[in-house]
Amino acid sequence: MTADRPPLAEGVPDRLYGRRRGHPLRPRQERLLSLALPRIRLTAAEAAQAPALFQGAKDLWLEAGFGGGEHTLALRAAHPGIALIASEVFENGLCSLLTRLVPEGEEATAPVPERLRLWPEDARHLLGLLPADALGRLYLMFPDPWPKARHAKRRFVQPATLPAVARALRPGAEWRIASDDPTYQAWVEEVLLSGQRFFTLASEARGARPEGWFATRYEAKAIREGRTPRYWTFRRTDAPA
Repeated sequence: MTADRPPLAEGVPDRLYGRRRGHPLRPRQERLLSLALPRIRLTAAEAAQAPALFQGAKDLWLEAGFGGGEHTLALRAAHPGIALIASEVFENGLCSLLTRLVPEGEEATAPVPERLRLWPEDARHLLGLLPADALGRLYLMFPDPWPKARHAKRRFVQPATLPAVARALRPGAEWRIASDDPTYQAWVEEVLLSGQRFFTLASEARGARPEGWFATRYEAKAIREGRTPRYWTFRRTDAPA
C-alpha cells in the first residue's frame, strides 16, 4: 500500500474504474500529463494538511470523478473563494481539463491555478488522507453506474464507504449526487435512504437541474437519449442516528 493509497474498508474493491486511457494521447496531451499534472497534483502529504493548504479559502470542496472537467470549471467560476480538489483517474478526462487550464507551450511553466488541485487517483483513497471534517461539499456527478449486479461493489455510493465519506465531510456539509441511470438511481435510494446513519436528504429533483447546479456533458447526453436525470442533496448529520 503506497502513501497515496491508504487501505479501504473491508470488502470494498481496490478500485472503481476499468481502464485509465481511452484513445491514444496526442503529443500535447502527453506533455500535459508529464509536465503540467505533477505541478497541479495534490500530494498525499498536502492532502493531510487540507484545508490549511488553501490559505484564505472560504471552504474546501471535492469533486469525485470530474469527467471532462466542465463542471469543475463552472464551480471555480461561480465560487472563486472556494478551494477545490478535482479527482479523476481517466487520463483523457485529465487532459481535457488540463487543456483548458494550461496554455499550449507552457506545460512546464504556467502558474498553478489558484485554489485548485487535481487528484488523479481513486477519490476514496483521498477521503482516507484528508483530515476529519475537512470538506464542506462533495460532488458525485453522473458516476459510472456499473449496471451489472456483479459489478455493484465498484460503485462509489457504497454502504462500506459511507463512514469514510462522513468522516471527511463536516456536520452540515452537503453531498450532491446526480445520475441518469435507473439502476444507479435506485441504488442511491437503497444505500442512502434505507436506514443509513450519516446523511439526511435535504432535497431531490427529477428532470430539471436544480438552481445552483451546473451542466455536464453526461447530463446533456442523457437528455438527448431520453433519460431523466435525478439530483440529490444529502446533508451530513451532526451525529449518527
